[in-house]
Order: sequence, then structure tokens, then C-alpha cells
Amino acid sequence: MVRAYDVIVIGGGHAGTEAAWAAARLGCSVLLVTMRAEAIGRMSCNPAIGGLGKGQMVREIDALGGLMGLAIDAGGIQFRMLNRGKGPAVWAPRAQADRVLYARAVQELLATLPGLDVVEGIVERLIVREEHGTKEPSAAAFSPHGDAAPSAIRHPHSALTGVRLQDGREFACRSAVVTTGTFLKGLMHCGERRTAGGRIGEQAAVTLSDELARLGFTLGRLKTGTPPRVHRDSVDYSRTTPQPGDDPPVPFSYLSPPITRPQVPCWITHTNERTHEAIRANLHRAPMYSGQIRSRGPRYCPSIEDKVVRFADKTAHQVFLEPEGYDSAWIYCNGISTSLPADVQDALVHSIVGLERARIVQYGYAVEYDWVPTDQITATLETKRVAGLFLAGQINGTSGYEEAAGQGLLAGLNAAARVLGRDAIVLGRDQAYIGVMIDDLVTRPPDEPYRMFTSRAEYRLHLRSDNADERLTPLGRRVGLVDETRWAGFERKQAAIAALTARLHERHLDGRPLIEWLRRPGATLTDLGGHRPEVIPPDTPPEVLQAVEIRAKYAGYLEREQRQVERYRQMEARAIPDSFDYHAVPELRIEAREKFARFRPRSIGQAGRISGISPADLATLYLYVARR
Repeated sequence: MVRAYDVIVIGGGHAGTEAAWAAARLGCSVLLVTMRAEAIGRMSCNPAIGGLGKGQMVREIDALGGLMGLAIDAGGIQFRMLNRGKGPAVWAPRAQADRVLYARAVQELLATLPGLDVVEGIVERLIVREEHGTKEPSAAAFSPHGDAAPSAIRHPHSALTGVRLQDGREFACRSAVVTTGTFLKGLMHCGERRTAGGRIGEQAAVTLSDELARLGFTLGRLKTGTPPRVHRDSVDYSRTTPQPGDDPPVPFSYLSPPITRPQVPCWITHTNERTHEAIRANLHRAPMYSGQIRSRGPRYCPSIEDKVVRFADKTAHQVFLEPEGYDSAWIYCNGISTSLPADVQDALVHSIVGLERARIVQYGYAVEYDWVPTDQITATLETKRVAGLFLAGQINGTSGYEEAAGQGLLAGLNAAARVLGRDAIVLGRDQAYIGVMIDDLVTRPPDEPYRMFTSRAEYRLHLRSDNADERLTPLGRRVGLVDETRWAGFERKQAAIAALTARLHERHLDGRPLIEWLRRPGATLTDLGGHRPEVIPPDTPPEVLQAVEIRAKYAGYLEREQRQVERYRQMEARAIPDSFDYHAVPELRIEAREKFARFRPRSIGQAGRISGISPADLATLYLYVARR
């Protein structure tokens, strides 16, 4: 007898665990299929969470009710807020992780879900049912602003009904989320040596690529890499620069208590001309330059080979020595990702100050893997070709744990929503970095691994790391992912912010409201408390003080950006029917007709963000949609 689940999640990495978490928390029965249960939540590459743009996404995942923030707070060994010297729009939390503690935290969180089962295996076949004809959407996607938004789903001619594993087991489902990471026909490279696998010591998922191709999906090939690890007892730390964590550490999750366990330092060193010469002399043995690897790697996280070639004028590159855990003997050499042969890695590592006698415990390698170009998915992360099939993570061309987790959460929510007959969820570019990322993917499919940066967001003053709960927790509550504990804490914080803001408006200093006094350059609530201690209650949480101060100091900038947001929302509200026939608009250029038909934009705003679309194309489309 075939066992049936509401949602099946394929893959136990950062995207898969968030998808399973979200779908199960919404009340669906969920099956998580993974090669090895013990590897669920494992960090494949760097032992860290967060960073510029990425830390904001982790806060958003947490605000919606996801698990990554909780997991890194339980497994972090060093916490830092990056860009403190700049404005709050680009403050970004980052944490070094203990690999073992982080994976354990993820697994323990998943174990609390009664509707989640885990099986070990490899999916060999996606079982679909052919459907004839098209139909109108049963439920429109909704905007988290509360207004109805046009459906992002183009109804295909087939629907997913289950999966079959390599060992013959079959499971039925109504939705599935594929989160295969770097395992989809993964091939690892270390010099001339090539090994099938998506991660060192783990096999590749080969048959699923063929299955996606059989269903009509176009596949591509991308590449990523990882640096060597060295034994911690073989590093000369006296010749490096220590990098401590913040005191006190700031948690990622709005639910986490203060972090009191000890933090560990990282260390900084640099490559030098000896390093670069060793690399240049062996480029012919580097898979990226010998022709062994033909796929594109991440431009913004290049290998040390790429750095030496592309930035030939630079005499040094930073290397961060990052511990992989409290009890781990491994140090991750962040900054020298490489696929050079082992003997060359020995030479380049030993040329670096502090690593002259370092003992390499794992050599760096590159991994190539299949992905699905993202003109084949919608803004809900459902595929256009097979109804009920969702994709999340590196299969969509992204790189990074945080990007994968954000997609996994949204894919899990929408997979569950489809089963439960609820409205799908589409985040706007004005609401979340997650929304920016997904909109980028579906309007401008990447030709290299996509990585999030603050510069990708037009409205980053609104998308700060400190206000993710204000932006997204009400939505998480509305869809059922935010529980009573989180919601009660959110309401207390918002009430405290409102009360303190009201005091600053009502009370005066030197003849003007305190809120205006606070807007002076250099003025802080701490200073104000020295002048008027009765205004600020002594038990006010730091996050409340921070929120009030940011709102006061940046009020003018926030109002100006809000006007831009309103114009964006007006364009997003101009819905394009899913059945709109672009080829019937003779005034459109042939290229514009083809691109609109390929991407099926859900709104005039999204249509304008498709690469290659001119203002004239957009104006023509607007007129035809308005006339209809």
C-alpha cells in the first residue's frame, strides 16, 4: 500500500529543512526524503550564518516563524553585527557556527513536529498525472499588505501525485518541494581528480536530473567551491590578527534569550606574492582554467585562482581563519576557495603568514551540479510545467545557506497552501530581502550562482535587520506559522515602541518635543536619559530603544522612501491576467512578446523588471491590459 502525505520535501539541507518545518507547522503531513538522516541541517561549506544582505534574510525567516535563526542562536560560537559604523539600513548580523551544534539544533527543532516523517533514500522518479486543458486559478496569490494580488501560477498540463525512490518505495503526495543543493548530478574536482558527489564523502543524486529533463524542464550547470581546512594546533596565531565577537552578542531570533556561553575568536591573515606565484605557475592544472570545468561559478565569492587572475594588481587577499566548532580540530580557511591539486594547495597554504606549518586536514574542491533556470518557476516557487512541484535553493541558481533557507520557507508555505486550499504567498520587493531575491530570480534568471547583497534592494532603509518582525510577523501569524509565544512577544515590543515614541512627542526639552531633540546629530536615547531619566523606563529592552531611535533619526529618509514604495505598489497592483495573449499585441517588439510569454509576469511592475524590456514595451503592454 502506498503511503500518502500532503507534502514531500526532497533534500535535508537549509532549504529542505525550512520547507518541511513550514509545511508541518501549517498542519500538513510531511515526508522529508534525505540521503542520510544524520546529515540533516549539515553545513556543506563555511561554518557561518548571516552577513551582508544574508543576515537580514535570516531575521526575516525568523520573523515569519522559520527555524534558521533559532538554530544559529543555539549553535553559534561567535556573534558580530557587521557595518556598525554605517547606517542601520546595512547593519547585518553574522555568526560563526559550531557545525555539530547547528545541525543538532536543526534536527531537534524538526523532531518537535508531530506531522513530520523522515526517510533515507534517493528519489528516482516524480510521478505526475496528465491534465488536459487549462483552468482559472482557484485562489489568487495575495499580497501581505492585505490586498488581492494577481496569481503567479500558470496552470500546466500535469500535476504531481507522488515520488518513487531508487529502492522501489513509492509515496503519494499533493505537493512536493525539491531542494537538492549541489547534489543534482554533483561532480567534485580537486585538480585532475574527479569524484561524483555533492559534498565530500556523500554521493550525488543522478537520476532526478534525468527525471526533470524527462518532464520537459531545461537544465543548466553551475559550479561552487570550498577552501582547505587546517588543523587548529598547526596554526601560528601569534602572526595573525584576532577578530573577537561582539560583547554582548546579539541573537538572530526574536525568541532567543540572551546568549551567555563563551565566544571564540577568529583570526585574519593574508595571501602574498609567494602565494600568487604558486597559483599562477599551476593555472594549467586548475580545473577552471584547464577546461575540465566549463560551468560558471559565483562572481562575488570567487576562488583564489580567480582572484589572482582577475585582480592581478592586488598583492594580497584577506584570509579568515574560522573555527568549525568548540571541540572541532578544523579551521576553515575562508578566502582561499580552490580546486587546485593537493600538492599546489600545500604550497599556497604554507606560503601564508601563520600557516607556514599548517597541516591540511581536508583539501579544497569545486563541485559542479545541475540547476533549473528560473524562467520555469513562478513567484510562489511552483514550477510552470508541473502543478504542485516547487523548487527551492541551489536548484534555482542561488548560492548560500540563507538564500536557500528563505526560498525553502516560502516554498514550504506555498506547497502547504496549495494542499489546504489557501491563498499562495508572494513577498514584494518592498517587504523583504526574500521577496527581492525571488523576484530577481523569476524576472532575471541568473547565469551564475546568485548571492544576496544589500545593494540589490531598492528599499533597504525599510528592509532593515532590526525591523524584520514588524514587516513580517503579522504575515506569519496570518498564515499560521507564528505561534502564541512569538506573537505575544511581538505585541509587547510594538506596544513598548509606541509608548516610548508617544512620550518623546509629548514631553519637551529646551522648548521643543524630545523627538525633535533626538534628531540632532550625535543625540542618542542614552544621552536623553541622562537629561530626562523619567522619560525612559529603566527596564526598556535595548531593541525597543534602538527601534525608536532609528525611526526618529531617519524619519525624513523613511518618508521619502515610503513614497517610492507606494509608486512600486501601484505598478504591482496593475494585474496582468494569466491568460493574456502577448502574441496578439502587434505593437510589441518580437523580443518583448517572446519574453512576456516566457516569463508570464503577474503585474505591470514585474513586467518592467524583465531584462531587455524597454519603456515603450511596458507602455504598450500597460495600454492593452488597461483596455482589457
